[in-house]
Amino acid sequence: MSQLAIIGGTGLTNIAGLDVVRQHQLKTPFGEPSAKIVEASYGGDKRIYFLARHGEQHTIAPHRINYRANIWALQSLGVTEVIAVAVVGGISANVGPETIVCPDQIVDYTYGREQSFFSDDFSAHQHIDFTYPYSEQIRRRILSAGQQHNIQIVDKGVYGATQGPRLETAAEIKRMAQDGCTVVGMTGVPEAALARELGLDYACCALVVNWAAGLSGQEIQYSEIEQTVISGMASVQRVLVAIIDHTSSDPS
Repeated sequence: MSQLAIIGGTGLTNIAGLDVVRQHQLKTPFGEPSAKIVEASYGGDKRIYFLARHGEQHTIAPHRINYRANIWALQSLGVTEVIAVAVVGGISANVGPETIVCPDQIVDYTYGREQSFFSDDFSAHQHIDFTYPYSEQIRRRILSAGQQHNIQIVDKGVYGATQGPRLETAAEIKRMAQDGCTVVGMTGVPEAALARELGLDYACCALVVNWAAGLSGQEIQYSEIEQTVISGMASVQRVLVAIIDHTSSDPS
């Protein structure tokens, strides 16, 4: 039976009708996850897990997140499906602020991050196929949930993963646009690849919170990003509720 987890911000557990059952403080062979993993029920019979990617107080920078511990911990709890909620900058003309994008591809611009569970004990059969980095099945569920609530979600796109924590330069965004990137974020890699290594179905639900550097003609103001996160996350939560509501009942 499938078991869903959502990786994102701390506010996602504020969904109406969601009841926290317990919090799991786990240790893994790769260290501790970013935060306690919240186990919750929805509607009395749906079970779901939440993990705050940047920590409970959003104090972990993108390049310092222990992605391996996060994915390993979720899998150890029986998670088989992951929806990664991310805030991103818009690059393509059709993905302005408050747009939700469900990407189907990734371009990796990160460096120095641990990319594999098998870095220290590698063998040839541990190469993963990453031609299509996101689960099409989960992507379709995200898109269907948006249609159910008349929330427009851009189907397909390229997530450009940068190192952070600084935002990009205008020249970097120009290069990323030339590379075919639709949005830019800092957490998509190696999260997606690690999920693939453990056989988890993984997809991204990305909320665009600003135009990427150099595209608006102005410097990026964090206060504006915060306001867009607040307004845009309401739509993301509605999408997530629709997905949770159609998951299998808790077998216990």
